[in-house]
Amino acid sequence: MSRMVGTVSRGVRAPIIREGDDLKTIVTDSVLEAARQEGFALRDRDVVAMTEAIVARAQGNYATVDDIAADVREKLGGETVGVIFPILSRNRFAICLRGIAKGAKKIILMLSYPSDEVGNHLIDWDALDSKGVDPYRDVLSLEKYRELFGYNKHRFTGVDYVDYYSGLIREAGAEVEVVFANDARQILSYTKNVIHCDIHTRARTSRILKAAGGERVFGLDEIMTASVNGSGYNEKYGLLGSNKATEDKVKLFPRDCQDLVEAIQKELLEKTGKHIEVMVYGDGAFKDPIGKIWELADPVVSPAYTAGLEGTPNELKLKYLADNDFAALSGEALREAIKGEIAKKDGDLVGQMVSEGTTPRRLTDLIGSLCDLTSGSGDKGTPIVLIQGYFDNYTAE
Repeated sequence: MSRMVGTVSRGVRAPIIREGDDLKTIVTDSVLEAARQEGFALRDRDVVAMTEAIVARAQGNYATVDDIAADVREKLGGETVGVIFPILSRNRFAICLRGIAKGAKKIILMLSYPSDEVGNHLIDWDALDSKGVDPYRDVLSLEKYRELFGYNKHRFTGVDYVDYYSGLIREAGAEVEVVFANDARQILSYTKNVIHCDIHTRARTSRILKAAGGERVFGLDEIMTASVNGSGYNEKYGLLGSNKATEDKVKLFPRDCQDLVEAIQKELLEKTGKHIEVMVYGDGAFKDPIGKIWELADPVVSPAYTAGLEGTPNELKLKYLADNDFAALSGEALREAIKGEIAKKDGDLVGQMVSEGTTPRRLTDLIGSLCDLTSGSGDKGTPIVLIQGYFDNYTAE
């Protein structure tokens, strides 16, 4: 009969990873030991995933506030710099901001409102409506913002990010002026030297700023793209995807991950005889319905994965088949009819009614989100995730 258990996601414990550790051996041995202890077998098309944090830690991919400051000073001239559209995060952006401020004499901090790109709110929409403010057109000074909306603390962290970011800039030795606007071009009335810190809209913002007369325009992905005084770096994403390591240092998004995932896949094949897919994952791509925060503060969910994880799901909607094509059947006859449809489905169901309602997202985004939810971001101690049965369907024996 068909196997009764479908997809299973397991967090796998691992040692605390330090710079220079051999991740290929650690990840492989951790998964094999978990299978031995828990009594489960590995199968073809299982997925082994590791969080980007342990990859970057093993690489020693770190940069200090002084490293960031040096890069900013060289690229933007060290005078007045516009910093626009940062996310509101002590973990994700605060240390980056310290470095940026240390590399300039004055920061014009332009915050999007009512929320940042990933949904951290400064104010809510009802407050905007009640004050007659149009966030698509109105530019607010700090004084006007305070007059209209007062002091607002983040729902979950209890931080007033306007004050917090302003304080960080002053502590780094720079002057600060805060404005609120959603049109990137507004920053150019203050300075032509701009760092835009948006993540998923960065290409458009860069194009708009340069077309409007921006002179030195850099995205956060263009800061720390090469080593500064021996620091870490990320040639593709720069400071995007970085996390606070200490009060003076960030852990950058990992680089050169493809060789690692392929090496682990090869090692697992040699030790188990099974063809197992391997990926590195960061933030999942999902949204909190209460706080309205979109989780994806990394530039991508997965910076590296083996070839079998390319593409999107190609699935039939079982309830559609049951309610339409096979509405007259039940029990074993219905089961066999649906199994027959699955067996004969073609390689591309896009646009077909029978696939309507299935999730048209990339496999790496879906699986990476499952991994992020499984491992969490706290003290679970499971930076490796083993997913089994993800590619099974109703016909799997």
